[in-house]
Amino acid sequence: MDLHNADAYTRRAFLARGMVMASAAMTVPWFLDRSAMALAGPAGAGSSVPGALSDRILVVVQLGGGNDGLNTVIPLGESAYYAARPGIAIREAEAIKLGAREAVGLHPALTGLQSLHDEGMLSIVQGVGYPNPNRSHFVSMDIWQTADTSATGDGWLGRYFDNECEGRPDCGGIALGRTAPLAMEGRRVKPVAFESADLFRWTGEDLHEAMAEPYRDLTRGGAPADDSSLAFLTRTAMDAQVSSEVIRKAVSVPPLVAYPRTGLARQMAMIGAMIRAGMKTRVYYASMSGFDTHAGQGGAQGRHAQLLTEFGGALRAFYDDLKAQGAEGRVLTLSFSEFGRRVGQNASNGTDHGAAAPMFLAGPMVRAGVANPHPSLTDLDDGDLKYAVDFRGVYAAALGDWMGADAAKALGGSFRGPKVIGRAG
Repeated sequence: MDLHNADAYTRRAFLARGMVMASAAMTVPWFLDRSAMALAGPAGAGSSVPGALSDRILVVVQLGGGNDGLNTVIPLGESAYYAARPGIAIREAEAIKLGAREAVGLHPALTGLQSLHDEGMLSIVQGVGYPNPNRSHFVSMDIWQTADTSATGDGWLGRYFDNECEGRPDCGGIALGRTAPLAMEGRRVKPVAFESADLFRWTGEDLHEAMAEPYRDLTRGGAPADDSSLAFLTRTAMDAQVSSEVIRKAVSVPPLVAYPRTGLARQMAMIGAMIRAGMKTRVYYASMSGFDTHAGQGGAQGRHAQLLTEFGGALRAFYDDLKAQGAEGRVLTLSFSEFGRRVGQNASNGTDHGAAAPMFLAGPMVRAGVANPHPSLTDLDDGDLKYAVDFRGVYAAALGDWMGADAAKALGGSFRGPKVIGRAG
């Protein structure tokens, strides 16, 4: 076959047919572009200083649907809270107390977060949002994922990849799910996304018969250094083979601790396995949905309690796993939801779309405790809590103070929030 014939065998054809992954969202693993074997190297390789910035990892957990922040972090003793939610408020006696000095408590289902808090590994940022809040799931999620109130542009993590990671084998991003979230989509570099490691496999050997022989030639003998087309195809084939094999091998190893049998816990277990395998991925992205609790939300029991149990249990097991690996000091976890719920309950014992809500950051590097005061329950914005912290200030702390990146470049400006990272970046 004439490999120089653009009609017969082009880069686009190879990518369209040869990069077939069972995961529909799979993209070419860009972070292997320079060296396919980089992914398989030990954690920290290339870094001469233990604990250097290149060893640090950011894990983002998305709580889709608009988590009810008021029933997650409860304003203890606030009469306005109980008056606004006669059927679903968490009674003060039921709430998890965070210490004598704290004016807030946690939902009783969040025992996992309670233990992280008690170990000095949880920071709670209250009243997080943005100017002129949008109550549409889709628009608000795009705002959070682009870090732009116009809800347009590339993802905030995608811009981080573009600015910090292009051409570097020690940098990359993996999303757990059918598709990579907008947050991780950059202009020049793309994340890997997969829902199940069993499905994430190289299928290059199942090529159309017209392409099978050229593929075998590429993988057997490599490409001449002076043939850019062959070099591209060889590198791309090797990248896909290595990423598929390394990821599947990594997640096939049983975790060091028991995880709950929930969807989010399964994702966190896979992330823990990839970290344990020494993969050089810098950012992992997990998500769970179901937080759109318009009806039957419940107080200490009910659907919302089930969701919070899953969230807290998965995060607790994840840090137990990291501790067993000796890796907990390398991993910062940040969780967010696209908006909170309205202060008052609705007629269906649920809550409707609101605005500001809490964010959680976990890991030994955080400044533990409640980072800022709870927003007012009487000075409202059309029935919603007024935001006190721009979410991009929390992103800036994760990127700048923890990952050592130029946060302003990734976020399109300088943003400040409460000091949540105790260890300087």
